Amino acid sequence: MPAEVISVAELNRRVRASIERALPLTWIAGEVSNLTRAASGHVYFTLKDTAAQVRCVMFRSRAQIVPWRLENGQQVEASALASLYEARGDFQLNVEALRRATATLGQLYEAFLRLREKLAAEGLFNVTRKREPPPYPKRIGIVTSKQAAALRDVIAALARRAPHVELIIYPTPVQGTDAPAAIVAALDTAARRGECDVLLIVRGGGSIEDLMAFNDEAVARAIAASPVPTFCGVGHETDTTIADYVADRRAATPTAAAELASAGWFAAANEVAGLGAMLRDTMQDRVETLMQRIDLLGHRLVHPAQRLLALGQRLDHLSARLASAGHATAQARRSRLQALQLRLRAPELASRRRTAEHLGGRLATATTAMHGHRSMQLARLQSALAALNPQATLARGFAIVRDNTNAIVRDASRLAPDAAIRLQFERGSATALVTKTFPE
Repeated sequence: MPAEVISVAELNRRVRASIERALPLTWIAGEVSNLTRAASGHVYFTLKDTAAQVRCVMFRSRAQIVPWRLENGQQVEASALASLYEARGDFQLNVEALRRATATLGQLYEAFLRLREKLAAEGLFNVTRKREPPPYPKRIGIVTSKQAAALRDVIAALARRAPHVELIIYPTPVQGTDAPAAIVAALDTAARRGECDVLLIVRGGGSIEDLMAFNDEAVARAIAASPVPTFCGVGHETDTTIADYVADRRAATPTAAAELASAGWFAAANEVAGLGAMLRDTMQDRVETLMQRIDLLGHRLVHPAQRLLALGQRLDHLSARLASAGHATAQARRSRLQALQLRLRAPELASRRRTAEHLGGRLATATTAMHGHRSMQLARLQSALAALNPQATLARGFAIVRDNTNAIVRDASRLAPDAAIRLQFERGSATALVTKTFPE
């Protein structure tokens, strides 16, 4: 019989079946690389060690239940089924579950402790080498990923506390095998440009693997060598990295780093706000006091028209009394004359007539004199009344000077140079500044 001839598709199907029968679900340890997340939700990556590598696929339903974010460079243990992708004949692992490589966590921590001891011995952690950041930075540089939530937190905190400060972002990956070199390059760029007063090196929290870029020796030395004062805000409150030890200032979170860098501006803004509130209260008290004083003076002030009316009424009263007094005197003299005429005897008539004529002449003279005296009194009262009218004074070319409290100025010594005054004329008013005063 002739040998069986099969298609490529059949070959791949049989190989796949053979592999899946021979290699049941198995745990494989390795490092994640070439990670790709498809729009479908499937995750594709390569699992490798020092001697070999294999392609892996983790379908969406499985990828969704991984309790951390998978990244390149992570050491993991994968529960996978060996299989073959029939369409291309590619050998691959269908990953069912992932867990962190527990043995690697211990190794990473040991490496962290060794590097910390080494750099401490070199004096990179000494307080004496740490610089005092400027209290009022005008430009703040931020070294982090553009996609990081930490960047949004920092921008929000600075916008709230120091919105006028200019922010310059030096984008860099903060996780994965390429992150350390990229962070060093970002720090070098910031140092070369010299455009920032302080640098914030920030990243959100994560596992020790996630934060390994900030436990890298090259990153630590770049931070220590930075000519720009540095604030490190990596992880959460309980996370500590080598970068925290070498930075000039360490903050528990990215937001705390932003708050620490802007503390001077924030305190100044609060002080200004407090002084503004005190000034408003003081001005309000002053205005209320002056308003009360104005109200009091307003009650005591008599309008010139009312004063003129009172003087006019008094003038009318005196005029009436004058006229009445003259009339009464003349009537009394006339009555007396008539009585005397009745008492006169005929022989004495001529003598009495002469006497009467003489008395009549005296009466006329007295009446005229009294009338003149009363007229002079009336004229003096009218002059006094006119003198009390401020408008008449202004009409003669004088002016009324008032200070900034609207009080009439009678003494030049009350005025200081550059004081504002108001001049009231017969028609209108004007403001002026005092340049010099002259003693009397």
